[in-house]
Amino acid sequence: MKKIFSIIAVFIVLTACSGSDDEIRNNPNLPDLNFRFQLDLSFPEYNDLQFPGNSFATYNHGVRGVVIYNINNSQYVAFELSDPNHPPSSCSAMTINGVIATCDCEGNQYNVITGEIVEGDGQYTMKPYRVQKSGNRIEVFN
Repeated sequence: MKKIFSIIAVFIVLTACSGSDDEIRNNPNLPDLNFRFQLDLSFPEYNDLQFPGNSFATYNHGVRGVVIYNINNSQYVAFELSDPNHPPSSCSAMTINGVIATCDCEGNQYNVITGEIVEGDGQYTMKPYRVQKSGNRIEVFN
């Protein structure tokens, strides 16, 4: 009886796995970088991140920079600031105005809360990074 359950379990696992990666949409325009940095919210330059609805952009990490957005003091999101719908170039670093990130190359605009494109052409959303808050520090990493 135990052997039958083992065979059924293996069969279910094998049939549940898909051999196709059609659902995975890897962005060919942006490389996968390994990085990790911390922001200490007690420093004045990061003061805006202590309040929901504010963001902070740094151009020292990621491909062309990283934007961090405070959703509700316990949830933060971070996205790459290089336009995901074309290869990095001198004009692909996006600028932030409120909750909109704009690419100077083509004028594509993205929502920095969700990463979705709100104006322009493209099939890719902004590349997300991981964010973890611990005490008064925010850590962003890939």
